[in-house]
Amino acid sequence: MIRLEYFTATDFDQLISWIDSPRLLMNWSGPMFNFPLTPDKLSWYLDGANDLGSSEVFVFKAVDTTTGAAVGHISLGSLSPKNRSARISRVLVDPATRSRGIGQQMLTQVLRFGFEELGLHRIDLGVYDFNEAALRCYTRAGLQAEGRSRDILRYDDEYWSLVEMSMLEHEWQARQAAVA
Repeated sequence: MIRLEYFTATDFDQLISWIDSPRLLMNWSGPMFNFPLTPDKLSWYLDGANDLGSSEVFVFKAVDTTTGAAVGHISLGSLSPKNRSARISRVLVDPATRSRGIGQQMLTQVLRFGFEELGLHRIDLGVYDFNEAALRCYTRAGLQAEGRSRDILRYDDEYWSLVEMSMLEHEWQARQAAVA
């Protein structure tokens, strides 16, 4: 089991250690950061984050409840109070702990935070179509594929396409009622 805690500057080194290649960094963050990731490059990421009263972004680490170790990272940003919507991004599970359901737990907890704590109506995300493990994880967590932006990013000599996925408030409520 995991719990989400706010990601802080003290967590930078752990996250940096998980991102060992330019390709992984691009897959994780899109063009937001360049390789190698450093604490200086991450510092702006937390500006204005994690304040329930005023933030447009919430940045979390996933903590293993048994060991206390950080095992993942996820953010919920692009908050729109008018549209009651937000976007999940920068989802990453510690390579040493993959295939244990941590990604799905992180998704479920950030969806719970968005729908139940923030009162959102829609939460979406984008995932590159070659990331089959992430697509399976997001589908298991209940997100619905909406479409594909073809060849949206050029990386080296290839183009990457992005699958857009989302969950709506009534879908979250139905999933919660089904497990109750």
